[in-house]
Amino acid sequence: MKKNKPKFKQIIDAAVEVIAENGYHSSQVSKIAKKAGVADGTIYLYFKNKEDILVSLFQEKMGQFIEKIEQETTAKQTAEQKLLTLIQTHFKQLSADHHLAIVTQLELRQSNKELRQKINFVLKRYLNIIDQIVDEGVEEELFRKNLDRRLVRQMIFGTMDETVTNWVMKEQRYNIEDQAKEVHSLIVNGLARNV
Repeated sequence: MKKNKPKFKQIIDAAVEVIAENGYHSSQVSKIAKKAGVADGTIYLYFKNKEDILVSLFQEKMGQFIEKIEQETTAKQTAEQKLLTLIQTHFKQLSADHHLAIVTQLELRQSNKELRQKINFVLKRYLNIIDQIVDEGVEEELFRKNLDRRLVRQMIFGTMDETVTNWVMKEQRYNIEDQAKEVHSLIVNGLARNV
């Protein structure tokens, strides 16, 4: 499988940098090849076109990202701890790789419908983690029962996503990880069971 070939990862990593620095539309395949240290033609052994690189990049990087979040949240006992860990891990992973943060927050927001569908498919696994945490929170009576799960999922993911986008737009001038507890507190209080 192409993912196991050494140049695949090299090209993906180069694409993250090139797209972050130049923007998706100005990132020619030749620039990505040069950054990866491969011939232009080599790219086409792994990818159909530039869009395929972007989708593969997202699948690969988001796959690793989600795996890390699954590991970290599974290690926690309560829904409250899991939610905090989810937020902290989300912020930590993106703050550790500013090129990836630029690509995920800005360059993946393409208007191409087919591209959006492929990205949404990858995100499903992440949204399932959020759903599980919300369900546990309801069972533990941390959150109220009559929640619209779809809306809650959008709110949680959307809050984290917008917080990271704002940080990227402000050129990462502050530590986003410092905001995790505040974001967590706002979400938990917003979903809290009415006493």
